[in-house]
Amino acid sequence: MSTSDLGIPPVLARDEADRRAVLLAAPRGYCAGVDRAVITVEKALDLYGAPVYVRKQIVHNKHVVANLESRGAVFVEELAEVPPGATVVFSAHGVSPEVHQQADERSLKTIDATCPLVTKVHHEARRFAADDYDILLIGHAGHEEVEGTAGEAPEHIQLVQTPADVADVVVRDPAKVSWLSQTTLSVDETMTIVDAIRARFPLLLDPPSDDICYATQNRQMAVKEISVDADLVIVVGSGNSSNSVRLVEVALEAGARASYRVDDASEIDESWLEGVETVSVTSGASVPEDLVDGVLAFLAERGYPDAQAVHTAEESLIFALPPELRRDIRAAAQQA
Repeated sequence: MSTSDLGIPPVLARDEADRRAVLLAAPRGYCAGVDRAVITVEKALDLYGAPVYVRKQIVHNKHVVANLESRGAVFVEELAEVPPGATVVFSAHGVSPEVHQQADERSLKTIDATCPLVTKVHHEARRFAADDYDILLIGHAGHEEVEGTAGEAPEHIQLVQTPADVADVVVRDPAKVSWLSQTTLSVDETMTIVDAIRARFPLLLDPPSDDICYATQNRQMAVKEISVDADLVIVVGSGNSSNSVRLVEVALEAGARASYRVDDASEIDESWLEGVETVSVTSGASVPEDLVDGVLAFLAERGYPDAQAVHTAEESLIFALPPELRRDIRAAAQQA
């Protein structure tokens, strides 16, 4: 039986220990849109008191959701579960106009925590539809963001998930085709699909700016940097987090010998570390830093050295809280 089987850190020869390394991606974890969404729910609870209802998971991380639930947030799948007149927060992934209409019909007080970068894609969908374009939306069926964007112009939008799907696309006018994408996809995978679309429709119209968000791109660049010589890449993130799942794929494509996604350190399999010298660690855009700290502590207990941060980009973007919440915070401050 090995020491790891007993939960005891292994005793390493000095030369073996010296070869070990832990690389930590920077940037990683929370992006501006996620930070804004989580703070929105926290401030709403402080301001209005519990319960505050949230349609869908505010962000795709089970630990974040559980923490907010413990403070009085109630997560629902659909607005029919929300009592008339109650306060409801829309998640960072965005909702369709139909959901806004349902909220009005139930006299709900709504706070829209949609990430501004997702809102930008919604604007693009409405603009392309107003110009009577067929819109090919690259994304994953069933994802909340895709449902919200498609709902902006359902009669104009078709979902494309893979390059193979392009062959089945039917449009009214090949000269009036545009594309949009879910913001959390792999950049490389998305452009492969765009190339396939353009091969069929050479006059394809691009969105005015890149739809894949800055944080998704930065985290993919960072994981590429730490994956080239890595024996193992650990991605911290929940299974329903599209950008976290993509990080595993990007790590393997960049040369990592193995890569796994975990919600937290408790999901790490000891066998993954057998014969592993270089471990690289990153996290998805909806992951609190304490979960990464837990993974690093797990590795330290097993003889790995302190992590070396590998910086590939600096992030300073901050999004303002939703205007309806800012208004109520100001009003409460004036009455105090």
